[in-house]
Amino acid sequence: MAKSEETNSHSGERSDNAKIHVTGAELQALIDNAVAKAMDRQFKESSGTQSRTRSVTHVKAKTHSGAHSKPPSKKSEPKKAEDDNHSSNHSSVPKQEIELKRDTYSRSCTYKYFVSCKPRDFTGEKGAVDCMTWIDEMDTVVDISGCADRDVVKYVSQSFKGDALAWWKSLLQAAGKTTLYGLSWEQFVALIKENFCPQHEVERIESDFVSLVMKNLDCQAYLTTFNTLSRLVPYLVTPEPRRIARFIGGLAPEIKASVKASRPTTFRSVADLSLSLTQDVVRLRAMKSSEENKRKREDDTSRRSEKRHRGNNDHRKGSGSRKSDHQSGEKPRCKICRRHHFGRCRFETKSQSSEKRCGICKSTDHKAVDCKKMKDATCFGCNEKGHIRPNCPKYAKKADDGKKTNARVFRMDAKEAVLDDNVITGTFLVNDIFARVLFDSGADKSFVDDKFCKLLNLPVKTLSVKYEVELADGTLETASTVLDGCVISIRNYSFPLSLLPIKLAGFDIVIGMDWLSSNQAQILCNRKQVIVKTPSGESLTIQGDTQHGLPEQVSMLKASRCMQKGCVIYMAQVTIDEPKPKIEDIPVISEYPEVFPEELPGLPPDRQVEFRIDIIPGTAPVARAPYRLAPTEMKELRTQLDDLLAKGFIRPSSSPWGAPILFVKKKDGSMRLCIDYRELNKVTIKNRYPLPRIDDLFDQLQGVSYFSKIDLRSGYHQLKVKEEDVHKTAFRTRYGHYEFLVMPFGLTNAPAAFMDLMNRVCKPYLDKFVIVFIDDILIYSKSQAEHENHLRCILKLLYQEKLYAKFSKCEFWLREVQFLGHVVSERGIQVDPAKVEAVMNWQELLPKFAVSSDWQDIIGDSSRTSQGLLRP
Repeated sequence: MAKSEETNSHSGERSDNAKIHVTGAELQALIDNAVAKAMDRQFKESSGTQSRTRSVTHVKAKTHSGAHSKPPSKKSEPKKAEDDNHSSNHSSVPKQEIELKRDTYSRSCTYKYFVSCKPRDFTGEKGAVDCMTWIDEMDTVVDISGCADRDVVKYVSQSFKGDALAWWKSLLQAAGKTTLYGLSWEQFVALIKENFCPQHEVERIESDFVSLVMKNLDCQAYLTTFNTLSRLVPYLVTPEPRRIARFIGGLAPEIKASVKASRPTTFRSVADLSLSLTQDVVRLRAMKSSEENKRKREDDTSRRSEKRHRGNNDHRKGSGSRKSDHQSGEKPRCKICRRHHFGRCRFETKSQSSEKRCGICKSTDHKAVDCKKMKDATCFGCNEKGHIRPNCPKYAKKADDGKKTNARVFRMDAKEAVLDDNVITGTFLVNDIFARVLFDSGADKSFVDDKFCKLLNLPVKTLSVKYEVELADGTLETASTVLDGCVISIRNYSFPLSLLPIKLAGFDIVIGMDWLSSNQAQILCNRKQVIVKTPSGESLTIQGDTQHGLPEQVSMLKASRCMQKGCVIYMAQVTIDEPKPKIEDIPVISEYPEVFPEELPGLPPDRQVEFRIDIIPGTAPVARAPYRLAPTEMKELRTQLDDLLAKGFIRPSSSPWGAPILFVKKKDGSMRLCIDYRELNKVTIKNRYPLPRIDDLFDQLQGVSYFSKIDLRSGYHQLKVKEEDVHKTAFRTRYGHYEFLVMPFGLTNAPAAFMDLMNRVCKPYLDKFVIVFIDDILIYSKSQAEHENHLRCILKLLYQEKLYAKFSKCEFWLREVQFLGHVVSERGIQVDPAKVEAVMNWQELLPKFAVSSDWQDIIGDSSRTSQGLLRP
């Protein structure tokens, strides 16, 4: 202790042998500082580069006991107390706070180390895909190498070759190394994309990604391609729900619904689920294919066994053979489904079931005359059992002794004939009477139906030879007469025709091989055409009906082209004759015929309201070039311009304003002249005059029983335009520049201005017994007597104000009226059924309204938004 005290008492003095006296804390600080400098020196020698980051360490000088970080144990407590006493005894030595500033370094990336990461060269000659892939790869190299921001452009640019190198050198020459090497990585990438990723190629990549779908149930290939393309266009798959929706949209239909129903929240989960479901589908298909191959092999084995069986039993015929099949347990092979079973095939169609079937037992193995169950048959001639009509004894006695020959008619059903590609039908004139004709190459002769035969009104000749005609159901008809002198007209050509009258079903005439062969006919079944030779030797093509049967509605231009080719055109004009009411026949209305003129008498008088067009201050006049019109529209334009000039509604103009015109077809087929005032409306100050609410109008109609509706004739043309605003209504046409003196259609403030006029005119009676909506006037009353007075008041008012109505659109003395899309009566107000018909039939449109999965991520909350629309 004495020695220590002596040392401490002289700590601030330097002895002759240069000893320094320090405290324990000061000694620990000096040691730490020396160790840090030694480590720094060693690091500098190994790397030669100083780190960009520096840290500052603050170390506080403490006592000897405070230099250790670990807390002392209980056993050292006496020693700690002793040290504390020792420190307190030498309080004359001041405690010093030493601040050490230490530079920290990390290993920096040299170009040699950057090249060792093997960055790929870039030439810029392989398109946008290669450029975006190279940028993605180079971004990874930069991250792995730890390249500093100040070196990244310098190092990466050394990978440029070819066109890319030439482009980079030109930039260095123009902008300088300092500017380019100082770019950030993001700026450098944007510069590369701007030069080597043309917009059209980027759009192609986006299109390929959006249209990407899974093919051949190869989910792994689809996932790989999806990930590759999504890295090139990351903005199309951000955020995660959009990436999931895009991936599901391209899945195969077999698994898309299942994946969608699982509602995956992560892309990894949707990818795993898709891979699993795809494997299941492929496995099921393989199992199904294996079963089909196995069944095919079994069928082949059964077929070979059947052939061997038939070879050993060729002597068995008819019912004996069928009985043998039942006894041996082998089933016959069906001609329809190609399987082995007994009885009627469940895949048999209606046409197959009716074709060549026995009329007694319904079997297809034989005809009715050869049926073994003849004892169960009933004759249609004598109604006795045991035989059919061709074998009827009574029928044989009545028949003449003349010779009989067989004839065949195979197709008798019109519906089946039209659907059959091998049968050709059509409608033609036979002796100036339209007939439904079947061209049947399977018929030996040509036949006519008994009923249609009477319409021809031709003499009937008896044949020396009778024909037994076999019908499609196996029954026989006898033809003993013929109609000579029949003429069938086809495309302005006439062909003679001999017809045998029999009972036909579905057709008026069946043309058989006798006519076809005599006219050298060629039948093209796939086109449903018959080509015949005309008397002059030319080839004439007859087009049969398609499976749709009825003629197709076509436009006038298409009809004109078809007529030039010689096609048959059907034109139908329907006229509904209804008695039109007359003014003189309607009470009260007959007293004011002047209110209902056929045309407006001329310019309207000066009224309380004039139509104004207030333009936004500082707006220059707007003029647009005329639209192109069809020749028919040009003719209509000249007619309507002459009519408007004659009435005084328009006049020639030299205004700097000018709007184009166009035509819109009305319900009655006439053309309405419309002026496109959209540009003028954009610079017009809007008139905020309120239009009435429809529900407020209908509140006035409670408890009324009689109605009359008046529609003004060309209502807008009954209001003048203010003189200083007339030039703004100018419109341009092929025939000159004109301007309106009356309010035209199409201006933005026209409804408000006319509503203002009608409210002022009808103000004494408004909401008492009349409501007005623009140019529609509805008069309502509780009784017939009241309605007569109310109607007279309104007509008198219109007469005094020189407002004119269109009689054809007016309705009077109604108990129920359609007004503003509603049906109003004394029972109440209902929506017009015609207006809601589309909504009532909304069920048919549901499948087309479904929103695809590709749009659900774009349309926010799409399912709830569309729920109300899709509710039937």
